[in-house]
Amino acid sequence: MLSLGFPNVLGAIDCTHVKIQAPTDNEGDYVNRKGYHSINVQMVCDADYQFTNCVAEWPGCVHDARVFRNSRLRDAMENGQYNGLLVGDSAYPCRPFLMTPFNQPASEKERRFNNSLCRARVLIEQSFGILKRRFPCLQVGLRMSPERAALVTLACVVLHNIAMLLNEPLDDSTDEPDLGNDASNVLLPDRNDGTGIRRHLCENYF
Repeated sequence: MLSLGFPNVLGAIDCTHVKIQAPTDNEGDYVNRKGYHSINVQMVCDADYQFTNCVAEWPGCVHDARVFRNSRLRDAMENGQYNGLLVGDSAYPCRPFLMTPFNQPASEKERRFNNSLCRARVLIEQSFGILKRRFPCLQVGLRMSPERAALVTLACVVLHNIAMLLNEPLDDSTDEPDLGNDASNVLLPDRNDGTGIRRHLCENYF
């Protein structure tokens, strides 16, 4: 479980773009919103900056929410295979198993909810940073087909996890948050709507 004051969190989820050369097939599909060619890679990390899930098969034009909606991870979470929550940004829909921030917090409790969720979710951004510093090719770009780029990305993720387990240092220092000992589990209501779960947490935990 993640810590930082947000309860029942299994991991933080987000997508990152890995730059590639313009492919010969369906070239336009790989142009992302920033105007360069990429694959959109979804990952989930834990509190130790290790990736517990990775999906590297979508063109850069595809929205993060669509990647998650079509993932086996979403199916597993909906089917109750995992007991806990993911935390994501506002690009994702709020679901019973995926908490996202209030877009316009209207109370102090909602602001505390958002701040706590942000502190938990920042781990995925930091994990992306560590991964791309360890493997600069993911930052500067891969001059290969999308299929090969996806395989290289997955290989880098596996090697990153091994490096983290072995405490292999990076060339530069990484600023890691103090996770503390405030991880908590709370009893969630039996509801099938994400906004209801979010409201329950906001009112009863924050």
